Amino acid sequence: MIRRIAILTSGGDAPGMNAALRVAIRAGLYAGKEMYVIYDGFRGLVEGDIHQVNKEFTQDIINRGGTIIRSARLPEFKEDEVVERAANNLRDFEIDALIGIGGDGTYKGLCALSKHGIKVCGIPGTIDNDVGSTDETIGFQTALNTICECVDKLKDTSGSHQRCSLIEVMGRHCGDLAMHAALAEGAEDVICVEHPLKENKLFSKLRKMKAQNKSHAIIIVSENLLDIKDLADKISKQTGFEARTEVLGRLQRGGEPCAHDRILSARLAAEAVRLIIEEEGSKVVGMKKGDVVSYPIEEAVEMKHEHIHGLRHLIDMLQ
Repeated sequence: MIRRIAILTSGGDAPGMNAALRVAIRAGLYAGKEMYVIYDGFRGLVEGDIHQVNKEFTQDIINRGGTIIRSARLPEFKEDEVVERAANNLRDFEIDALIGIGGDGTYKGLCALSKHGIKVCGIPGTIDNDVGSTDETIGFQTALNTICECVDKLKDTSGSHQRCSLIEVMGRHCGDLAMHAALAEGAEDVICVEHPLKENKLFSKLRKMKAQNKSHAIIIVSENLLDIKDLADKISKQTGFEARTEVLGRLQRGGEPCAHDRILSARLAAEAVRLIIEEEGSKVVGMKKGDVVSYPIEEAVEMKHEHIHGLRHLIDMLQ
């Protein structure tokens, strides 16, 4: 029988993690379980930084960005003896199950613990939206809204000076943030894994826009794909536009979660606790076509993210 449940957040923080933490704790307490939190992710688990919490712990956190129980990366968690130490700490605290909120790295850590006899459940929390077992992740919508707010402001100054702005966003292995932002902002181009740079086509388009005396151009670029300053120099030399670069960086991770992410967090966290209590095995929860779903964690870590059908074609059509 499940009596004690612990929760950790791991990897990059995402708006809505606190909202998910709140619901998971309250759902567990409502079911009569003892609830614990682990500070600093898997590192805190290895170090035994585990604390029992009550309902008061969850007050006034639903709208807070980041994660109040913090997050930390621990590359050593790939080592079997480190995972065993973490599993033993859970046993020492007589904790029966662990919920982890995070992305692919978090899921791999949970999967490793499950192989050491720990019952686990994963909740997808990452702004990149790159988890294969779900259509959407906690934090993606808030991060997208933040990007759009920043681009709206950059459009004002870009238009005032007739510039081309190259705006770098997060999501190096997944272009969802870049593609959705490009659609929402009517960007002249987007450069990401799924929509690679075509220099000749881009330069030709910008030259034509300059000849038509267009006031500005916006290009959205996923991080770590190319040197955006180098591309900006080429644009300035070959198109007539003065090109500037803007790196939004960790601004995208911060801020209050939007209503959508708070509701998504509640639905996923409640289901995670239900699965744990009903002892349905180690799983992850997610959303597919608007419905809450779950998968065995061993299956989930092998699943690849599927992008919205036709998104790339839509971007090409509207540019």
